[in-house]
Amino acid sequence: MREFTSPPLADLSGHRNATDLLMHRVRTSPDHIAFEVRGSCSAITDPWRQVTTRQFVDEVRELAKGLIAAGLQPGDSMAIMSPTRYEWAVADMAAWFAAAVVVPIYETSAQPQVTAILDDAGIRLAIAGTAAHASLLEQGFAATGRAHLGVWTMDARPDTDLAALVRLGTHIPDSDVEQRRLLPDLDSVATIVYTSGTTASPKGALITHGNFVGQILNVGAAYTGVVREGGNTIIFLPMAHVLARGLQLICLASGMRIAHLADPRDAVPALGALRPTFLVVVPRVLQKIQASAAAAAAQKHLGRVWAVAQRTAVEWGRFAEAHDADASVSAPLGLRARRAAFDRLFYARLRALVGGRLDCLLSGAGALDAELSLFFRGLGLPVIEGYGLTETTAPLTGNLPGAIRSGSVGVPMPGTTLRISGDGEVLARGVGVFAGYRSEADNDGAFVDGFFRTGDLGSLDEDGRLTLQGRIKDVIVTAGGKTVTPAIWEGYVEGDPLVAHAVMVGEGKPYLGGLVLLDPESVAAWAEREGIADLAGLRIPADGGAVQVEDARLLSVVGKAVSAANARLARSEQVRKFVLLLADLNESQGMVTPTMKLKRTVFTERARHFVEHLYTDARSQA
Repeated sequence: MREFTSPPLADLSGHRNATDLLMHRVRTSPDHIAFEVRGSCSAITDPWRQVTTRQFVDEVRELAKGLIAAGLQPGDSMAIMSPTRYEWAVADMAAWFAAAVVVPIYETSAQPQVTAILDDAGIRLAIAGTAAHASLLEQGFAATGRAHLGVWTMDARPDTDLAALVRLGTHIPDSDVEQRRLLPDLDSVATIVYTSGTTASPKGALITHGNFVGQILNVGAAYTGVVREGGNTIIFLPMAHVLARGLQLICLASGMRIAHLADPRDAVPALGALRPTFLVVVPRVLQKIQASAAAAAAQKHLGRVWAVAQRTAVEWGRFAEAHDADASVSAPLGLRARRAAFDRLFYARLRALVGGRLDCLLSGAGALDAELSLFFRGLGLPVIEGYGLTETTAPLTGNLPGAIRSGSVGVPMPGTTLRISGDGEVLARGVGVFAGYRSEADNDGAFVDGFFRTGDLGSLDEDGRLTLQGRIKDVIVTAGGKTVTPAIWEGYVEGDPLVAHAVMVGEGKPYLGGLVLLDPESVAAWAEREGIADLAGLRIPADGGAVQVEDARLLSVVGKAVSAANARLARSEQVRKFVLLLADLNESQGMVTPTMKLKRTVFTERARHFVEHLYTDARSQA
């Protein structure tokens, strides 16, 4: 199939702009609890402050008055640079109430990145999370030489925090804010989001109010059983990511409570305290949950029992998918018995670990191994895998509850058309597709026949489900003329919890090689479980480069993952040699994006001598 359209499920005509999503909600349910906010000095398990929809609107309106009083004009750009927190939500919506354009900056961004965004977007005012973020923004403004309206902090800071900004606007009447709020229409730019740039320099994507409204109403209509009144979620993602902001808007519009959490170390106690019904996660989190469960079973000398339980969960997941397609399909009696036994022994405890109330999880920002998806389905925690980009205002496709197909990223979102080009590229048109890039030069070649070129390879089945097959720019052509898509092998290897990233190489070479980046945290846990205290070469280099790991035990373990990946592919697509590496994967070192995606070009350039050794060194045979 070359093209598939999911018809729209929502009418946008009743919305002037994205702020109406909130205003419609406050008119119908003003006293509904919209947010749960952790106190600044409170423990995770302490009671969280509850904020009603009406209280949130009041806070947003008061801050919008401050922005207007500070001199922010309609259409001006305002930056927000902060960790994920409640005040981010207030500042984001307040900017829209003041008819401004929001420009998020990742809180981990380095000074040159901050300066470049401030300059390119023409920022007039900035809101920072902490004094350290404020310093970066102030230095950035100084470097650009642009006049600005100040940098205000969410954290308390004399005369320059949000409280001071609110005081500045106390003389502004509500009517002025309402007049401002209604100025933008659906075609107006709501936000400029700079792409994280895995293969190229960041580009400013212009996302309109109509993009947000179209996505929120249509996705909400498609997922009524997930995004529902009385449900709740915790947002772990950086709020600078368009998916986090879209998730927040859909929850606000649908009546789900929202909590924010910036530190992943707080995740487990927060899940127990807040007991969410829905979570957005990345595949790596699911891998670590599975690995932790295996480790816990091994410590109790139940490793072999767990292995059977894991296989049973996968088998039950396959049955559940078959039952989705045909309700007459029933599980064999033996599978039912095993599943019930393992539910009491393992599965129920894992569900309790994530709060015990999850209807499902949404996995994105990376390929999800089909067997891992089936495993969680078997636990009673269905995983909805989706796919999207900044330029599509996050979700472009998604599996639907009751119609999950592991290995696929689902069907187009309502109001969206997907087309597969002659060379296999995924093309998109629809309510979420952005207006274009800020720079006209970046728009050259970005669209064809009204469709956005995603740069991803994929195929559509007869039901419109999309299966991704890697990035066009990453395709490798070997010396023998064989064209290989590396993402398939890489995804299989990255399914091993010891592996942070896998990169296939071999452009113009006689055979394929692999660079396997280890996850230091997972390796340390593995070594402890195995009783290994003498792992050598595990010091992460501080110079932004990579170091080779030649420990025979690790090579053996990871080698099994590489061999298993090879076994699933044609011989011409298999990696013949690989090397184990360690690198500093903090964003400051420049090898990963703020969402922890590997920048292939940067990484392979820094690891160039390791690549050369793959074709001159007889070791590291897979």
